[in-house]
Amino acid sequence: MSEWTPDVARLQAHVDEEWLAVQRNYCGRLMAYVARRVPDREAREDVLQETFLGALRGIADFDPVYTFEQYLFGICKNRTIDHLRRTRARTLSSGPDEDSPAPLDSLALETDTPSRIVGRRDLAATGARLLAQVLRSWVQETWEEQEFQRLMVIEALFSGGWRNRDTWKRFELRDETSVAGIKFRALKRVRELAAESDPDGALSAMLAEALDSGEGDVHFDVGELWKRARVSCPSRHWLARLVAGTLPEGPSTFVRFHLDEMHCEWCLANRDDLERSGRDAEMQPLLETLQASTLRYLHSRRGPA
Repeated sequence: MSEWTPDVARLQAHVDEEWLAVQRNYCGRLMAYVARRVPDREAREDVLQETFLGALRGIADFDPVYTFEQYLFGICKNRTIDHLRRTRARTLSSGPDEDSPAPLDSLALETDTPSRIVGRRDLAATGARLLAQVLRSWVQETWEEQEFQRLMVIEALFSGGWRNRDTWKRFELRDETSVAGIKFRALKRVRELAAESDPDGALSAMLAEALDSGEGDVHFDVGELWKRARVSCPSRHWLARLVAGTLPEGPSTFVRFHLDEMHCEWCLANRDDLERSGRDAEMQPLLETLQASTLRYLHSRRGPA
């Protein structure tokens, strides 16, 4: 089973058919994601419409370091948060936290110059892209080697924030030193992959310092990046095989761990969508509304013929 992915160049050129195909392929899984967080159906549909319009407006700045699905889910997550915040604001009213500095006070506490702040942010963005790429490469390499326990251990440590003590007990390893050994070898390989992707060594040296000590001029939250870049998320066809009961034991062990213990919100949404396969007629009225809205927007951008 192959996973359809859109042609980003055609999306950026505002080709109607490509955007309509995006909605047909992603509407169900996005709705499954929103449905876990927003109880009201009408509100869920509004979030979905805002998501697709946000994707249309932002596609010119698409960053190829991420997949299109990551781009789309990122927008959906932000629109869902916006909705929940608006809902909360309507039901709660509270004054400012007296213990928190006011915005101008926060600015006054900043001692770096604007140019230094911008430079550090640029360095952090570039380093984050490199780190996401090498983590994804490590995951792919580990998957191909069928080392699914190693993959689960590292995901538990990096993404789940587990302690060594909890990890060795969960995976029935010898002791905590076994966990430390797995982590040491994984970080060693990540540094090697970073060096291969960064010939001049400047960024890989910075990453090595951040990974080893959590310090340095630029701080990287590996766990947050692991989840945001979805470096270990299995492809949709693996999830489809899990739902169908045809996934081999090795990959199945990891995918179930990823879903049931890491609680990956994106993969859970994909699984929910796959499990409702055959009930696409329920989504058809919404899909038609979304597509009509998308076509109006696309035609407005092109102007009169």
